[in-house]
Amino acid sequence: MARPRRTAGNPLGRRRRTATSLCATVVAATLAVAVPGGPAVAAAPGRPAAPAAVASAAPAFRLADITMKDGTVLKADVFTPAPGTPGADRNGHYPLVVQPASWGQNDLEYVAQGRQLAADGYIAVTYTVRGFWASGGKIDVAGPKDVADISTVIDWALAHTPADRSRIGMVGLSLGGGLTLMGAAFDPRVKAVASLSGWADLTDALYSGQTRHLQAAGLLAAIQTPTGRRSPEFARTLADLFANHDLPRVVQWADTRSPATYVDRINAHGTAVFLANAWGDSIFNPGQMTSFYQRLTVPKRLELRPGDHATQELTSLLGLPNATWSSARQWLDRHLKGSGGAEKARQGVELEVRPGGGHESYRDWQAVSSRTERLRLGRPDSHGTGTLGGPAGNGWWREVAGGKDSGADGGIAELSGALDQIVGLPPTVVVPLLPRSAAAVWQSAPYATDQHLRGAARLHTAVTASAPQGTAFAYLYDVNALGVGKLISHAPQSWSGQKPGRAFPLDVALFPTAYDLPAGHRLALVLDTADPLYGGSTPHGSSVSFGSPAGGPAELAVPLR
Repeated sequence: MARPRRTAGNPLGRRRRTATSLCATVVAATLAVAVPGGPAVAAAPGRPAAPAAVASAAPAFRLADITMKDGTVLKADVFTPAPGTPGADRNGHYPLVVQPASWGQNDLEYVAQGRQLAADGYIAVTYTVRGFWASGGKIDVAGPKDVADISTVIDWALAHTPADRSRIGMVGLSLGGGLTLMGAAFDPRVKAVASLSGWADLTDALYSGQTRHLQAAGLLAAIQTPTGRRSPEFARTLADLFANHDLPRVVQWADTRSPATYVDRINAHGTAVFLANAWGDSIFNPGQMTSFYQRLTVPKRLELRPGDHATQELTSLLGLPNATWSSARQWLDRHLKGSGGAEKARQGVELEVRPGGGHESYRDWQAVSSRTERLRLGRPDSHGTGTLGGPAGNGWWREVAGGKDSGADGGIAELSGALDQIVGLPPTVVVPLLPRSAAAVWQSAPYATDQHLRGAARLHTAVTASAPQGTAFAYLYDVNALGVGKLISHAPQSWSGQKPGRAFPLDVALFPTAYDLPAGHRLALVLDTADPLYGGSTPHGSSVSFGSPAGGPAELAVPLR
C-alpha cells in the first residue's frame, strides 16, 4: 500500500503529516475488513489503556517515527494486542515481532499481517527501511547502517511498547528477509526469524557462476528508482555491475551484506531460523539458500515451492490464507511462545514438487536425494545431437557459435517462475528446432518409469574457445513425445584468462529443484553461450567447443529419489 512521504523540518512537512494522518485513518478503517473483530483502535500517546476486558476489542494501531543512532528517522507502524489478549507474561509483556519492509515498499506493506499477529498476542513493529519512501537516509542494502537500524528498532519497541525482551523475533520478505537473517547474526536478542524469499549469499544471487545476473539487478533498480534514494556506494555498485567493471569490489560489497558470511554468529546465538524460497526465484536463486541451510547448526526449517521472487507469499500481504506465511507464523509460535502446530513448526525440509504439487518432508537436505545417476554425454551425430546416457564415446568435440542465443533460455525475471507456479508453464522450447549452430544438445532415451529428480544436477565437461573469456549456459529439459521441452533447471558458468584453443575443465552446478519426470519422457541437456537473463562474456563471432576428452569424460550427474 502506497503512502505519502512523511518528513519533518521542511515546508512540505505539515502537508505530508496531514496526508499521513488521513492515510492512517483509511488504514484503520480497512483493518476491520482485513481480519474480523471490529475496527482498529489507535491508542493516543499518554492515554491510559482501555479496561482489560472487551473480548471483541481489536488490536491498537499507530504510526511512529523512530530515530536511529545517526539521527535518521524511519517511518514505522505498530500493532499492540488488545487488553486481555492471551500471550502476555505475568508482567503483561508480549512477544515482539519486527518486520522490515521489503524492497521498494513501505511500512504499511504488512498491515494485514501485523493486525493478525497482534490479534494472536504479538506486538508487531513494521518499519520502512532507510532510503525508501518517507524514511530518511539513503539505501544501504543490508549494510552496516541497516544492521544497526534493526537493533535500534528493537530498542525503541522495548521502550515504547509492552514487549518482552526475552521473546523477540523477526519476519521479512525479500529485502526484509535478508535483513532478518542479518538481525539474527548481529543482535543476540533475536530468538527466531522467518526469512521469506530472502537471500543468504548476495554475491551468489547477483553473480552465481561468476556471471552477472543483469535482469535481476535491472528489476531491482527499476523498483527502487521511484521509491528510494541510492547511496553513492550503492549507485557505484550497480553501475559497476551493469558495466562489467571492478567486479572484485562488487563481490566484496555483496559479501559484507550476506548472512552466509556471518553464519558462525547465527549458530553461536542459537537463533531459530525459518527459510522459505521459490524454485524459480530469478533474483535470489534457491541454490544459495540450500547451501546456507546446510551450514546452520541451530533449529532450522527450509521450505521450497514453485514460483518466482516473492510470488509464493503474495496473498499473505492481503491477509488471505497463505501456506508460506502460515508456516512462518507457526515457527514463531513454537520458538517465541512454545506453541504452534507440530507439523509446520518442526525442523527439516519441506518440498513442493514440480509439476504435480505433491509435498515431501525430509529430516535434512542431504536426505532429499537417495542416489545419483551419472549420464555420460555421447558423441553428437550428424544432426548435432548426442545421447545422454548410454555409450560414452570419448575424444569428441562439439563446436557452437559464441555469443549467439539459441532460444534455450532461463526465462524472464519475475514472470517465468510465476507462470510455472500458477499454470505449470516454465520456459519451453521445441528441442528438435533448436539451431545446432548455437546449441549443443544431448538427449536421453524415453524413461520407462517416472524419474524423481531431487536436488542440484551437476555437469562436467571440457571446453576449448577462441577467446580467453566466455560463459556457458546449461539447461535441463523434460521432453515429451512431440519434442516439446519444459525447463527443469539451468545455471550459468563463466571463465576468464584461458588460453585460446587450449582445453580446460568446466563444471556447472544447476540450480536445485524437485521435479517428477513422467514415464515416456526424455531428459535433454542443452548448452549454449548467450541468455538474455544474464550478462554473459562470450564475444560475438567467437567459437566455443564442448568435449569429452579421454582423461575426463563429460557427464551429467542427476540426483534422484
